[in-house]
Amino acid sequence: MIVKRLKREWPLHLLLLPGIAMAVLFSYVPMAGILIAFEKFIPTRGIFHSPWVGFKNFAYMFDYPDIDRIMFNTLFIAFMKIIGGLLVPIAISLLLNEIRKEAFKRTVQTLVYLPHFLSWVLLGGILIDLLSPTSGIINQFLGWLGFRPIYFLGSNAWFPYTLVVSDIWKEFGFSTIVYLAALTSINPSLYEAAEMDGAGRWKQTWHVTLPGMLPIVVLMATLSIGNVLNAGFEQIFNLYSPIVYESGDIIDTFVYRVGFEQVQYGLATAVGLLKSVVSFVLVAMSYTMAYRFAGYRIF
Repeated sequence: MIVKRLKREWPLHLLLLPGIAMAVLFSYVPMAGILIAFEKFIPTRGIFHSPWVGFKNFAYMFDYPDIDRIMFNTLFIAFMKIIGGLLVPIAISLLLNEIRKEAFKRTVQTLVYLPHFLSWVLLGGILIDLLSPTSGIINQFLGWLGFRPIYFLGSNAWFPYTLVVSDIWKEFGFSTIVYLAALTSINPSLYEAAEMDGAGRWKQTWHVTLPGMLPIVVLMATLSIGNVLNAGFEQIFNLYSPIVYESGDIIDTFVYRVGFEQVQYGLATAVGLLKSVVSFVLVAMSYTMAYRFAGYRIF
């Protein structure tokens, strides 16, 4: 039976070979670099001939003076992004669902979706100009209202919230499309029955729309758990500076500086490996929770 299937389907298996080869070459072979986390890595001696130090890199990581602050920044920024990334798209999708003019509705959907396709390299330059304390349009507007300039990208009090707001603005359009798709699956007869019972738009939203969206909301929330340690390297790297390391330095930026600027490859790999292990556990938990509470499974 298996031989017959292989004879019949061998062209399909042949088509898979390039993808499998790419995955092995670029995803599995580089995993040998994990060994660097347990070595005093010397580039000239290579991975397999550098001195073995065991768990010393991990011990040094936990004794690093700023590791507590870095972990707090990572979790604080990531949690705020996750919460904002759930609430804002839900609110926007509910508002868009009430619009009856399809042309205007589709125009708004397109406009809020566009920033998702822009890179943080481009958006970083735009935000630096917009938020400049001297020439930025935001601070000029605040000046017209009588407020003093705010150093959004140069103040430890403002920088984390600037990151969160700008990330939500960039990404909420994508999640909004997901929730709008979920709204289309709600049976229209439920709204008709609620209206016959005297329910207004608000009660229909509360008792029909939100319960209908709940499985997708639970799914998106559980899947986002795996991103708890991913506070957004590309965004922060393009916006931060040494003056806001106190509030903006996260695990990924720390790994970058330690590995490439301080040339401590073993320590950087140890931190990255620990993050990967924790993220793997969280992703596994999130998929288990998604299957249990939302009936979602990928395999």
